[in-house]
Amino acid sequence: MNSPVYPIVWQENKVRLIDQTCLPGKYAVVEISRAEDMARAIKTMIVRGAPAIGVAAAYGMYLGATEIETSDRQEFLRQLDRVAEMLRQTRPTAVNLFWAIARSLKTAYETLGTIADIRAALLTTAQNIQAEDLQTCQAIGDRGLTVLPSNPQKLTLLTHCNAGSLATAGYGTALGVIRSAWRENRLTRVFADETRPRLQGAKLTAWECVQEGIPVTVITDSMAAHCLKENKIDAIVVGADRIAANGDTANKIGTYSLAVVAKAHNVPFFVAAPLSTIDFELATGAEIPIEERDSEEIYQIGETRICPQGVEYYNPAFDVTPAELITAIITEKGAVKPEQLPQLTEQVAV
Repeated sequence: MNSPVYPIVWQENKVRLIDQTCLPGKYAVVEISRAEDMARAIKTMIVRGAPAIGVAAAYGMYLGATEIETSDRQEFLRQLDRVAEMLRQTRPTAVNLFWAIARSLKTAYETLGTIADIRAALLTTAQNIQAEDLQTCQAIGDRGLTVLPSNPQKLTLLTHCNAGSLATAGYGTALGVIRSAWRENRLTRVFADETRPRLQGAKLTAWECVQEGIPVTVITDSMAAHCLKENKIDAIVVGADRIAANGDTANKIGTYSLAVVAKAHNVPFFVAAPLSTIDFELATGAEIPIEERDSEEIYQIGETRICPQGVEYYNPAFDVTPAELITAIITEKGAVKPEQLPQLTEQVAV
């Protein structure tokens, strides 16, 4: 089996990002050495996926710190706050972005010594966030094995969007569970929703599966209900960009409808996400901000326009799946029912 890809690499004082907007047709790497360029990479989805965005933002905080030219501690921190705000403005829904920025700021404010000491601590924090996320995803994958259906022995799983190596520091959340199932010979095949409008399932999840030799079948989003009705799917595993305290979960648009049809056909529906994706400050999913993206994503595929001039568009990037539709939420500490999430509060820290 080939190893998972690593979308973010710190090398020679630069961040090297796999440009996910080029996949699967072209494997390209973008080098980032400025905080402003990191913010642009996050906003334009060169790097995407909640955990990966968090890692990228942490490195963005360090890069921003290296650009601040002052020896005055208070002025340095004021300018670092402005870097943080620039990064916060990139993607409003993924809570890992805000979590990583908050952790970096906490590091900066609590580090004693010189400006150089603060910069060094910020780099260490970014590297720690990256290493921790990789370990977390591997733990999520293994924890997921404990709740997947035991019958049949070898499963066919459906996933939506891309919650794999590309969306994390490596290994993945939802795709991490699928990887672990494949490793333990418990997986027959993955069905990947294409995930309109940006086609992350067709482009990225399918690409990752092909790289590792995992059998994958791509379907259009509208085919999922039919596949469930025909008993082609044993369970559904998706990722998350933000989870409210009650278990309501924001994920890529189309996840909610998938959960509804899963409930109708009595198919288990799992959310796989790190504890850092749980926003205990939000009581329910109604408080989760939903990013709306450019209409071009709907009316155009590549260079080809597919809609007539004169129509209007609505393009929310995420939807919220109510907790009652979720069988379990799989974290690095184990799988729990949505109503049990408050028990994990003490394990989440900045």
